[in-house]
Amino acid sequence: MAPRPNWKGFLKLSLVSCAVSLYPATSTSQRIRFNIINRATGNRIHNEVVDAETGDPVESEDRVKGYQVEKGQYILVEDDELDNVALDSTHTIDIDEFIPMSDVDRIYLDESYYIVPQDEVAQEAFAVIREAMRKEDLAGLARVVVYRRERLLLLRTRGKGLLATTLRYKNEVRDEETYFDDIPDTKVPADMLKLAAHILDTKKGKFDPAKFEDRYENALIEMIKAKRAGKAPPVAGEAKPSNVVNLMDALRRSAKAERRQPAPRRKTATRTKRSTSRRKVRKAG
Repeated sequence: MAPRPNWKGFLKLSLVSCAVSLYPATSTSQRIRFNIINRATGNRIHNEVVDAETGDPVESEDRVKGYQVEKGQYILVEDDELDNVALDSTHTIDIDEFIPMSDVDRIYLDESYYIVPQDEVAQEAFAVIREAMRKEDLAGLARVVVYRRERLLLLRTRGKGLLATTLRYKNEVRDEETYFDDIPDTKVPADMLKLAAHILDTKKGKFDPAKFEDRYENALIEMIKAKRAGKAPPVAGEAKPSNVVNLMDALRRSAKAERRQPAPRRKTATRTKRSTSRRKVRKAG
């Protein structure tokens, strides 16, 4: 059963529009979550919302958002006022332009959502927009209001639907020069670069998310199992830094270590064919 959509509205391309729903493409619900416990009683701790000045509890109906204009002075904003902010993107994903995916710096990519047509009436217009994007191999740029904030969307085709990825705004991405300016310009010797490139070449692979698992999450599960069984939880060994005295020597040792790794087994179809041919020759003899 599909989860509830985060947003419902219309996908619009010029005069073509269709009703669509926005669903989160990822989930963290499987992660282990902890409660805060009172060590003395073993009971859960209940967080209370209190007035910063009086210390008195504040009931939910008395809580309201406020924007600080001066120290201690706030403009109060009601929820219905936030809902009524006049933006077309509150109810419509209007595709402004199309760009090659290669133009997008991946540092701007944020959360992803699936866009799905809401009903049979919307399916034909949705398919037209999707297939035109697929044919031209272009990504769309649009805007949408999610969680009371307008977000820039990058739209891409994915299977029978569309994948929408929210993009960070320019002012949300920190300037790399602030961090990289102090890194000195280093000329890497050709022989070192060749060895390092060889090591990279021996480690080439294809991205397969199924190969990776959350090892920290698994370690948490093992720790909880041990504590539940009354056993001492497993302790990770302390990582020891490698004493690299000579970088070239370290690269050579790394290259040798990679060469000693067992090569992936090749298909045995040819070997089986040769064995069958030998048996036929012996039988004929």
